[in-house]
Amino acid sequence: DFLIELKKQKKFQLRILFVNQKLFNKMKYWFSLAISLLLLSSCTTKQAVTTQNPNIKEVVADSETLLVDVRIKEEFERSTAPNAINIPLAELEKNLELLKGKKKVVVFCNRGKQADKAVELLHKNGLDNVYDGSTWQNVRAIQDENKKQ
Repeated sequence: DFLIELKKQKKFQLRILFVNQKLFNKMKYWFSLAISLLLLSSCTTKQAVTTQNPNIKEVVADSETLLVDVRIKEEFERSTAPNAINIPLAELEKNLELLKGKKKVVVFCNRGKQADKAVELLHKNGLDNVYDGSTWQNVRAIQDENKKQ
C-alpha cells in the first residue's frame, strides 16, 4: 500500500514538473520576445536638431560657407576637408563669436556624432545658419564632385 501511494506521488510530482516546465518555456519565449522588441526600439538614433538644407552640396560649394572640423587637433592634422578650420567640440562654445558673423557654417567630424552635438550646441547658442556635413569624408567628396563640374 505504501509503495503504491509513493508511486502515485512520484507520478503526480512528475506531472507537475512537466506542466511547470511547459509554463516556464512559454514565459521564457514571451520574455525573450519582449526584451528583443525593447532592444530593437532602443537602437534608433536620436534625430539631431539641425537646420537641414535640401542640398548640402550647394552649402559646401558656397565660398562664404565656413567649414568647421570639430574633431581633436591630432585628427584634424592627419586629414580633413580642404579649406576647413579646426575647432574641437570641447572648445566650440568658446569660439561662438568667430562663427556668429558667418553666412553659413558646416560642421563635420569622423562619424557624424560630434557634428550632431556641435549643431545642437550651436543652435542652443542662437546660431541658425549651421549645417551638419556629417563626416570630413562626406564634405571632401562633395568638394571633389563640385570641382569636376
